[in-house]
Amino acid sequence: MAINSVTLVGRAGRDPEVRYFESGTVVANLTMAVNRRNRNDEPDWFNLEIWGKQAQVAADYVKKGSLIGITGSFKMDSWKDRNTGEDRNKPVVRVDRLELLGSKRDSENSNFQNNNFNQQPSNDEIPF
Repeated sequence: MAINSVTLVGRAGRDPEVRYFESGTVVANLTMAVNRRNRNDEPDWFNLEIWGKQAQVAADYVKKGSLIGITGSFKMDSWKDRNTGEDRNKPVVRVDRLELLGSKRDSENSNFQNNNFNQQPSNDEIPF
């Protein structure tokens, strides 16, 4: 039995790079930063590869700083460097499911509203 499953929650490190193919297929590539439990540590960075409808969702809604959740599988991309001829590789998470959890700006705005406008409504404002 073999299991190759990755589940992460973090923030997009950059806007997705999106490519459209003549066949109609879409692929989006981006990075994701995941904080460690100790806030003093640097985050872990992951390369994400998203295909199909999920890639189009990423292209339309994910921006640098967006909070996202993903599930997918780990793979190793390999290629030969054009300049040096050396073999290269990098770990990539192939995303099967993308969850939009909000953006950094959204969370800052909601924190601002919750902290500064946390007043009880008057009876005139209650809709029933």
